Amino acid sequence: MTSRPDAIVVGAGIVGAACAEALAADGLRVLIVEARFAGSGATGSAMGHLVVMDDSEAQFALTAYSCRLWRQRAAELPADCEDEACGTLWVAADSDELAHVERKAAFYRERGVVVEVLDRRALAEAEPSLRPDLPGALRVPGDRVVYPPNAARWLVESALARGAERREGWAVEAIGPRFVAGPGGRIETDFVLNAAGAEARRLTPELPVEPRKGHLVITDRYPGFLRHQVAELGYLKSAHTLSAESVACNVQPRATGQVLVGSSREFVGWDASINRALRDRMLERARYFLPGLARLLGLRTWVGFRPATPDKLPLVGCWEPGLWVATGHEGLGVTTALATARLLADQVAGRTPEIDPRPYAPRRGLPNHA
Repeated sequence: MTSRPDAIVVGAGIVGAACAEALAADGLRVLIVEARFAGSGATGSAMGHLVVMDDSEAQFALTAYSCRLWRQRAAELPADCEDEACGTLWVAADSDELAHVERKAAFYRERGVVVEVLDRRALAEAEPSLRPDLPGALRVPGDRVVYPPNAARWLVESALARGAERREGWAVEAIGPRFVAGPGGRIETDFVLNAAGAEARRLTPELPVEPRKGHLVITDRYPGFLRHQVAELGYLKSAHTLSAESVACNVQPRATGQVLVGSSREFVGWDASINRALRDRMLERARYFLPGLARLLGLRTWVGFRPATPDKLPLVGCWEPGLWVATGHEGLGVTTALATARLLADQVAGRTPEIDPRPYAPRRGLPNHA
């Protein structure tokens, strides 16, 4: 960078990339530093759902805000971001879960989200690949799917177009208030943003963030097999409780005609090996809802590490003077990237954010995972 940066963003995953773009749009001289390349961490191994979630009021506020921002920018997305307005089906497995569909629908409608309750027949018409005896589902037509690595790269390019600079292949060794140290020395700045995802705690050890491993499987191309993102109502329980291992059905159609199958979650540190037993449980759960998956050829299994916090909400804001954080999004980093960026940029600039930032404050009294 030809002059001292106003801000250094550490991490070019989708959250860091979005934050860099928002800060640059405010006229700050931004330097993005990334150990590998944009979207190469959790973003590169993520499902691309843009979904409104209702596990808590704070989660709803952030996801609904961010999904609205993604919809507003859909026309800007290049074709390689594979934006698909497929909507989400939250599927009930039995009559008890069907009652929850009605409660979930009421929650969304009271907060202005368009939803439809589908009975057995309407569900079968909407998604023929589902097993025919499912009692119903909630359809959220405004939800979308994108291809996360290319969305992150698009956001980085947008930041560069606004005057930001980047250093890829530059592994940060240490950060602190107003400095970043790495290969070749130390860079001074007005403030540092730790947006390093599950690696954030390595750089700021007091952060209550822990890597949570997840498996995904992608199939060969089967255009038309799936019309919607399909998630079981039990997905929230699986995704947002801190049990040792869990699986739930979350299956996406991709613009390529492929099908992306998730999801699993486990706390095993940084063990990147394939847990075949857990992966097979995940596939079995998906096939329970979508029996035809058994006929599809799976091409690849991979794992990623998502930054989890004890209360399932991200850490967004000032950690100490000169050091800010944007991490802890776990499986919702893609969904919440744009809202996180707005929330952070507004606080940096001293503006009043559109949503209350306090539920995401980094020092909100969470226990450390040590």
